[in-house]
Amino acid sequence: MTESSTHQWERIRPPLPARPAVKPRHEWLAPTGLILLALVPVAAGASRLTQLATGAVSADNTRFFDSPVPVVVHIVSVTVFSLLGALQFAPSLRRHRWHRRAGRIVAPAGLLTALTGIWMALFYTLPSHDGQALLVLRLVFGTAMAASIVVAFIAIRKGDVRTHSAWMTRAYAIGMGAGTQVFTLLPWALIAGPPDVGTHAVLMGAGWVINLVVAELVIRRRAVRSGRASRTSGRSTAASARLS
Repeated sequence: MTESSTHQWERIRPPLPARPAVKPRHEWLAPTGLILLALVPVAAGASRLTQLATGAVSADNTRFFDSPVPVVVHIVSVTVFSLLGALQFAPSLRRHRWHRRAGRIVAPAGLLTALTGIWMALFYTLPSHDGQALLVLRLVFGTAMAASIVVAFIAIRKGDVRTHSAWMTRAYAIGMGAGTQVFTLLPWALIAGPPDVGTHAVLMGAGWVINLVVAELVIRRRAVRSGRASRTSGRSTAASARLS
């Protein structure tokens, strides 16, 4: 091979495959943060189950004793959905078959969470601090969560991983609203005292909206990364074709 041909080869040869990257520790920051956020509804649910098991009836929980099945199913399903769902955001697990197996549990748990949440909003007596505005918000976001999971399921059945991932991310964001709502309600209560019915609805709605905004940022970030990877792969394929 002449010197000129060597230089030509150097210019057109495809890049060598990158070495397998060491799993960065920061990939677990998001799942860990989500698990910590999930502890809020999980702890509240555990407290509610304890009340039901011990018969600790009060003015605030009488409705649950009258019809305990929906709230028990809701607590169990949201616990599974929030904790197991958080692990689905670890990149290394998304590339492993564990992700698919766990998804077969996470998706039904999320659907049960949404449907029981809708049932409770419609048929349980409203607490004193709730109102019609919050009822509407619960129905809207509960329906949106259930619809997101259905769309995600249809997408993965068609092999559309990107659409599946985006809609499951949105569903998880809505399901985690109870965790974020602590951070919208608590500062107001500490500074201004207990909110009135209208303010309470606004602060609760803010928790869902914040989560969905973050979800959309995550989805867009994934799309950008996926686009870059596709362009890099395309350039490598084209270079290899020129050499063949």
